[in-house]
Amino acid sequence: MKIMSRLKLFIPLICFLILAVFLYRGLELDPQELPSAMVDRSLPEFSLPQLSVQTIDISRADVVGSASLFNVWATWCIACRVEHPYLHKLKQLGVIIYGINYKDNKADALQWLEQRGDPYRLTIADVEGSLGLDLGVYGAPETYLVDSLGVIRYRHVGIVDERVWTSILQPQYQQLLDAESESLEEDTKL
Repeated sequence: MKIMSRLKLFIPLICFLILAVFLYRGLELDPQELPSAMVDRSLPEFSLPQLSVQTIDISRADVVGSASLFNVWATWCIACRVEHPYLHKLKQLGVIIYGINYKDNKADALQWLEQRGDPYRLTIADVEGSLGLDLGVYGAPETYLVDSLGVIRYRHVGIVDERVWTSILQPQYQQLLDAESESLEEDTKL
């Protein structure tokens, strides 16, 4: 009996240790590597307006054909302000970037691009967040690497900067460009 009552005293300690191990393991996870069910799946079908003075609808067919980045951004996103100048550098390098203006005010977004410059080939106005929902967007900024067939190959959560570009995105982007070139060469041989 005494042994059982003494063991009962250790139950809270054992529970605490088990919880501490689970919490410690959780701290080892990288928040930049949030899983995405969309990796290796096709970019979702959509028809949304282009962020412009004129209302022109954009669909999936308008944005596939070349390896590209899809950058989710918004004027309310502080991290997007940090990321934006680097996107201009990528544009100067010839990287194709499509913007997805996520749950934002059209007038504010247009003013943002006018003041800060526009690094995007075109920007999709996802005011309701429907495309973001289909992509599994957690917030902004997020960047998706999409191949020429419209298949999502990688998802990055957070700011794209020099480190992220050179160590993660650029090697994968280059692989997609190389695969495109090989495919074009094969097509011309036929």
